[in-house]
Amino acid sequence: MTDKSMRKDPHGDFRRKVEKTQKRKMRAQRQGDQGMWFGFGMFGLVGWSVAIPTLVAIAAGIWIDTRFAGQYSWTLMMLVIGIGVGCLNAWFWVSRERTNIEDEFHRNQQNDVHKGGGNDP
Repeated sequence: MTDKSMRKDPHGDFRRKVEKTQKRKMRAQRQGDQGMWFGFGMFGLVGWSVAIPTLVAIAAGIWIDTRFAGQYSWTLMMLVIGIGVGCLNAWFWVSRERTNIEDEFHRNQQNDVHKGGGNDP
């Protein structure tokens, strides 16, 4: 760095770091309440995405058991199948939401870099 560039903006890096930190804090404040409600919503979504297929499968198992008596309990088999389908369903929703969050994070990082924020944490 030359003496002339030091006189021009000796605290440029510090200013960019402060600006980046300020933007990150403002983004967190905007999403603060949303984050809490979003978390509760995700709990509900995951819970219902497991509960509904499980209950439907149990109902189907009970129906099969009443119509066709057999050696094995269809209700128990359908319970396991319903839980499996529900867990796959929940995994789908959570992984999709995680992808959305990661995409937004990377977009924000790219915007910060293009605006001169640098790559520093």
